[in-house]
Amino acid sequence: MDQNNHLPQLPQCFPKASDDARNSLRFVASAQTLSPTYKLAFDDPEFLLRDELRPVRLQLELLKPELVMEEQAIEGTVVMFGGARLPDAETAGLRLAAAEEKARQNPGAESERQLAVARRVAAKTRYYEEARELARLVSETCLRHGNKRLVVATGGGPGIMEAANRGAAEAGAKSIGFNIVLPHEQAPNPYISPELCFQFHYFAIRKMHFLIRARALAVFPGGYGTMDELFETLTLIQTRKIKPMPVILFGREFWERAVDFEFLVAEGVISPADLDIFRYVETAAEAWQFIRSFYAGSSLSPDGSRC
Repeated sequence: MDQNNHLPQLPQCFPKASDDARNSLRFVASAQTLSPTYKLAFDDPEFLLRDELRPVRLQLELLKPELVMEEQAIEGTVVMFGGARLPDAETAGLRLAAAEEKARQNPGAESERQLAVARRVAAKTRYYEEARELARLVSETCLRHGNKRLVVATGGGPGIMEAANRGAAEAGAKSIGFNIVLPHEQAPNPYISPELCFQFHYFAIRKMHFLIRARALAVFPGGYGTMDELFETLTLIQTRKIKPMPVILFGREFWERAVDFEFLVAEGVISPADLDIFRYVETAAEAWQFIRSFYAGSSLSPDGSRC
């Protein structure tokens, strides 16, 4: 037996940074102690926000969520992307009614355009419910097997992101929200587990966290942000920078109109095999069955002891 296991715990040689941060505030005011240069470097926001400190901030944004994930014992995620502008049916209905009223009171090209958009958005509310249902299926299956290691992760905002976090919350499971600071405020949706609600400055680090633990990617109709996240994942799988995983596109009609993948093959800029990186689905049940089949027999199987 290793006798070192019975040695008493010795105190650390160095003081904790948190202790020194508090102690550093106990000073007699003078020209020297009031100077910005006297502040501890790690406790000086103005210093940390300098352009020259960008490498340090990048590292901090990578490290903070990573440490929390390890503390929460999160081993895998199902990442769900989609439009922030695709709400639930009730909200879409209210917006459609408002657009109809506006078109009646102020007829014109712009009112008609807004009305057409409101109708298109209302027609896509089923994706909100499918995202909610897929998150519920993922979460309930893992909870039945006694763990929370396959966790739903989203961008933390409204629309499809809200739907996914909501489905997990309704199943009684934790879920992650990777928020981003934007010029127009993005508040975290209320269904994210507070202890897993993060905020990022750098899109690149945020996208890295989306994929570090990803075991599957479900992508719903969306705009530039959704396209960015989807194509980064497709590129990383194509170039073998990450291992293959289920990449599921909800809504064949939307995606075939939004992106002509067959045209890319015909033009020779991607190979026919690259079309196998993703799969179209229409329902949460279909998506969940594909994820389960992909991992059938492996240690990551949702039906195994480790979700």
